[in-house]
Amino acid sequence: MNRKTLIATAVTAALAVPAYAQANDLNIDFYGSARIAVENVRPDNQNENDGGLDSYSGFRDAYSRIGFNADYQLAPGLTLIGQLELPIDIANKAVQDPWDQDADIRVAQIGVTGDMGTLMYGQMWMPYYNAIAFPVDMFSSYYSGFATQSAFRISDTLAYYSPDMNGLSFGFSWSERGGAAKSSGTADDRVQLTGSYNFGDTTLALGMDDRRGADNDRSIGASLAHTMGDLYIGAKYERRYHDDSDIDGNTAINAYAGYTMGDNTFKIMVAEVKGYGETVVHLGYDYQFTNAIKFFAEYYREQETAAITDKRGGDAWAEDSGLDADAIGGGQVFTAGMRYDF
Repeated sequence: MNRKTLIATAVTAALAVPAYAQANDLNIDFYGSARIAVENVRPDNQNENDGGLDSYSGFRDAYSRIGFNADYQLAPGLTLIGQLELPIDIANKAVQDPWDQDADIRVAQIGVTGDMGTLMYGQMWMPYYNAIAFPVDMFSSYYSGFATQSAFRISDTLAYYSPDMNGLSFGFSWSERGGAAKSSGTADDRVQLTGSYNFGDTTLALGMDDRRGADNDRSIGASLAHTMGDLYIGAKYERRYHDDSDIDGNTAINAYAGYTMGDNTFKIMVAEVKGYGETVVHLGYDYQFTNAIKFFAEYYREQETAAITDKRGGDAWAEDSGLDADAIGGGQVFTAGMRYDF
């Protein structure tokens, strides 16, 4: 039994104990989201003899998922909570993440929340992502969220979020073997720290993602999120520190704006991500057809290869196909699809 299965089993078992004792006090909320799009991908280098990738059209899953949230009140001001969420790759007809196709669990976490904050263990969205990357991760397609230096979710993580203290809050996480490789070849433990301050319609955040390892790999980030009526603005800055001089000093800078008019939302992001996409331009349009159904269309352009893969491929596509990601040299994507939440 692997660690992901152990975490999922722990969530189910722990929540089943109070359910057996007092089933009426256990709240379970099942949910799902089916997200599928058709895309046309045009890599800059389409010369196979040069390690390039041909243009193609096809279907791509946009992070469909199914899962449940559960909670049980242990005492006044203290609640046991848990979540299990599985990825559903509709285009590949598999239970897997469409990017990390070895991953068959998105979230599996259990913990407690109360007046003193929230303490969680398992595989979860990370504090650094929530504070630094999320303010600009606002698109609907598969190509959302790539312009960052950090990971979205990490297993074997212990995380704590403080309560809101007049707009000020903190986050901390420790991930066993979730960092960079040590000199022994095994992965080091990973530590993240964040602090956020919310005032009115504005949130400012600082964060540190320490992957450690043999090369002392870490990132420092800052973000801004601000709402002005129907206009939302998000921005972030990340700087990487590394013993390798070719990596040390790499930055990720993003500026995002979204404007909503009734059921229509128009989106634009421009980013400069050194070593992972370089100059990135992302345009999007969402139409909220009903409360449950959304249609979207997007244009994505990267200067160097980061998100672009072969047809329905994921992060291992270059190794599996024998193609050279560096030789493709970026490209552009036109994609349109729909999302159904239930």
